[in-house]
Amino acid sequence: MRGRQVRIMINTVFFDLDGTLADTAPDLAGALNALLEEKGKPALDFAKIRPVVSHGGNALLRLGFNVTERDPGFDQLRKRFLELYGARLHNGTALFDGMDTVLATLENDQFIWGVITNKPRWLTEPLMEKLGLARRAACIVSGDSTDHLKPHPAPMLLANNITNTEPLTSVYIGDAQRDIEAGQVAGMHTLVALYGYIGADDLPENWNADGMVNSPAEIPVWIRAFNRNS
Repeated sequence: MRGRQVRIMINTVFFDLDGTLADTAPDLAGALNALLEEKGKPALDFAKIRPVVSHGGNALLRLGFNVTERDPGFDQLRKRFLELYGARLHNGTALFDGMDTVLATLENDQFIWGVITNKPRWLTEPLMEKLGLARRAACIVSGDSTDHLKPHPAPMLLANNITNTEPLTSVYIGDAQRDIEAGQVAGMHTLVALYGYIGADDLPENWNADGMVNSPAEIPVWIRAFNRNS
């Protein structure tokens, strides 16, 4: 006798923060250019900075100063960059267009949603407060919430643990290859946020995600189609 096939339905949505949930590039670019000005260097065009934002502060410093983590003075540059960014955390940052409607739709449909980011807690939590989302998110997993950063699956599994959910019924949405890799290794479904900070050299079609969305508005549409066809 054939066993009954179990339907896998997505009921939990996790978002990367920078470049997926919120457009943080204006403030990160502002902090980098402020640091460049302090050091007597010319500012960079926003268009050059934006695609690097999802790769984190170290990547922004490599872009701006042509240095690596092994170079003398890098730690001091990073410390000052974070100070400048922390002071302007929400000056130009906002949810991506349509994301507020996406979150309201998920909540109305009784989905669980949360944030998993490599951003450190001391920056993540104040930003989520300023965005008005700290009490709405079922979990906020930051870069120092576990001993590992994405693409390691530990942050993803912690998010499932906090929300009492399963990877197989979760989808992780991000705009960097490491986001997709982390979700895949954890056993989650994955979506690429093409509206995020995708660089010219990125090839998201090769990341083997379950899908790609061109705008936040496409997220609920994709989830409903997945659940309908599962």
